[in-house]
Amino acid sequence: MTLNWNRKHDTEECVNALLEMNYPNFEIVVVDNGSEDGSVDHLKEKLGDKIHIVANGKNLGYADGFNSGINYVMEREANYILILNNDTKIDKNALTELVKTAESDPKIGFVSGKVYHFNKPNVIQTVGKLTDPITLVGAHVGANEMDEGQYDEIRDYDFIDDVFLLVRWEVIEKVGGYDSNFFLYFEETDWCARVRRAGYRIVFAPAAKIWHKGSMSSGGGTNPVNTFWLARNRYPFIGRNGSPKQWNHFLLKNFFYQIPMTVFVRAVKGKFNILVSYIKGNLSGLIWVLRNKEQKEAIYEIN
Repeated sequence: MTLNWNRKHDTEECVNALLEMNYPNFEIVVVDNGSEDGSVDHLKEKLGDKIHIVANGKNLGYADGFNSGINYVMEREANYILILNNDTKIDKNALTELVKTAESDPKIGFVSGKVYHFNKPNVIQTVGKLTDPITLVGAHVGANEMDEGQYDEIRDYDFIDDVFLLVRWEVIEKVGGYDSNFFLYFEETDWCARVRRAGYRIVFAPAAKIWHKGSMSSGGGTNPVNTFWLARNRYPFIGRNGSPKQWNHFLLKNFFYQIPMTVFVRAVKGKFNILVSYIKGNLSGLIWVLRNKEQKEAIYEIN
């Protein structure tokens, strides 16, 4: 299942790669998030009955866009749902490898694999995410490293990206899908936190591979849209899933170091539109947490 928003050609390429997979039994669902570029008609013309299309009337964001697709799939019989970005090209063996890993242990809830840069096919984008004692989730593991076999072992992570993510059916029945509070970004880290809290493992399967263009739906690179949501959604993620000590440490670090430094750098570079979005995102995130304290669920403590 993939999500499209005004990127019909990326989605067509993504689906064509999916159709080449060697797994014996799968169906492809494309969720269109209120595109205005004729995506639905284009995909119907080019791909016909090879795909199922869930057409949303408006842009529901990443979380609820995928949730509408998850709701559609839940009405059909399947053991797993593969969620992936539409600006990707998947390896033909990937789904087979993901399912093989998931089948090795019923407590595996999520499985992902190696994500490479699309234009640098042997350079890793991510294989998982580090755990941070303050912000809970840290940097991508393996980012921008040449793949020389250094990440060829199956292993567990606390957090993993959802560029492509195999989800066990019962996880959605027990935990639910993405949280609607995360319109864009941090939706997968919040989901990982809830899945681990429910007792499931999150596993990296190195033989499953995909190539990712990166952030195309939000404009690519650093822009006001992704700047706002990246800044904003750190607050509900840490506010809900961190301990009181982590929340306090995050606020101190953010307001006395991260925000002043970022404001200074972007002001010096003259990126005032990015700066305004960054400040608005921080304010929006803080206000959300203060208004929704009842949603807090601590899962980690600083040692």
